[in-house]
Amino acid sequence: MTLSNPYHLLLHFLVVTVFLSADKASCIRFSEQISNPIKDQSDPPLKTAVFALGSFWRSEAVFGCFNGVVRTTAGYAGGSKTNPEFRSLGDHAESVQVEYDPQMISFRQLLEVFWSSHDCRQVFGQGPDVGNQYRSIIFTNGTDESRLAAASKEKEQMKSKSSIVVTQIQQLGTFYPAESEHQKFELKRNPFLLQLMGNLPEEELQKSTMGAKLNSYAAELCPPKIQKQTDARIKDILRKGWPVLRDE
Repeated sequence: MTLSNPYHLLLHFLVVTVFLSADKASCIRFSEQISNPIKDQSDPPLKTAVFALGSFWRSEAVFGCFNGVVRTTAGYAGGSKTNPEFRSLGDHAESVQVEYDPQMISFRQLLEVFWSSHDCRQVFGQGPDVGNQYRSIIFTNGTDESRLAAASKEKEQMKSKSSIVVTQIQQLGTFYPAESEHQKFELKRNPFLLQLMGNLPEEELQKSTMGAKLNSYAAELCPPKIQKQTDARIKDILRKGWPVLRDE
């Protein structure tokens, strides 16, 4: 299945406009859909942030829907084991790597998403997921990020002194991407959304900005406004009877 058929391209365009209409000033790039794309040298370099906040299936979905987030990757960080795997991750934590455009979203804003998306006072776990691999960590790249992380942790602690914020702040070492079956986990549980994207090959899906956004939508973790707009657009596609993607 490819997007070479004009009907497939039209359907893909309709899905893209859901997110464009949420913020007309935003710009979602789809270079992974274009052969030999010419890179705009004026584009600012992306930055990378890594967080651990429980199961990486949900953690990846937490960040994907925000404007400025270009790519998300589930993985392992914070430990000493080389080349960890899901069944043998050693002392690493399940983590998410967020690649973002700093002109559209800042590290400070990503920290706000981090704090609001998990229980930073639960020791070594999140909800029913208990264990060292589910601990809360902010990974930093340099002094400025360390300062922002420490200030945000202090602010979070001031909200209640009855319990301790157990989130760790660590200098980022090596981030290891998780196995392919753990990437875009929530999206893969919704075959219809995968069809709307044109059933991308695994490598393209992992790098896709739209994949990151629809992964959040599938997990019902987008901001309410975007979640509702996406629902409405998909229902509109079905109501109007746009061609359903079928095997050729």
